[in-house]
Amino acid sequence: MVRSNFEKELHELHDNFGRMGRLVSENIGRAVKSFIDHDKQQAQYVIDTDPSINGIEVELEKKSFEMIALQQPVTTDLRNIVTIMKASSDLERMADHAVSIAKATIKVKGEARVYGIEDEIAHTADLVIQLVIDALEAYRVQDDQWAREIAKQDISIDKQAKKINAHIISEMKKDPDTILGNTYYMLVTSYLERIGDYATNICEWVVYLKTGKLIELNNHVKQDSQDN
Repeated sequence: MVRSNFEKELHELHDNFGRMGRLVSENIGRAVKSFIDHDKQQAQYVIDTDPSINGIEVELEKKSFEMIALQQPVTTDLRNIVTIMKASSDLERMADHAVSIAKATIKVKGEARVYGIEDEIAHTADLVIQLVIDALEAYRVQDDQWAREIAKQDISIDKQAKKINAHIISEMKKDPDTILGNTYYMLVTSYLERIGDYATNICEWVVYLKTGKLIELNNHVKQDSQDN
């Protein structure tokens, strides 16, 4: 009976983590679309729904600590709970960056636009969102080899971000009227790059879950002092 209850609670943890992941990936997509479309209403939706995502993360952490304290799980069971705690923290940070993109949308409205850069940002966002979706799916099926392959997608995102930043600097030099708008382009690009880093973290937690080993994939930045 005790084992049955533990497995039920663990299953609920996984389900809630999956729900959180879907909400976060959807908000990333909404945030970027709002930025490209200069849609303040959509941006505000991302900001307004973020507390519910934070609430799921808090509940996941609370339930995880409770299960560790009361059930005292070991080996694979403990890794399952630790993975959920750590990966949900990464999701929460992704959601924070989606909020930052939404806030940039509200601030940038009315500034001079550079459509070529916006197209590049939209393309990068597609790569980032796919990385997030794939990382969450690798977690769902607990496939550590696939997680390793998925994490390699972040390399393309980093290269794309460097390309965008070079384009931004070029536009700033060419037309001073675009400097403020381009500053926001640079910020949004950095937020997308960080989201990619946190998605890579989730891939690392999948590897940890299956192997018990903490390894760093792609040598990406683990912490970000500018996180909200």
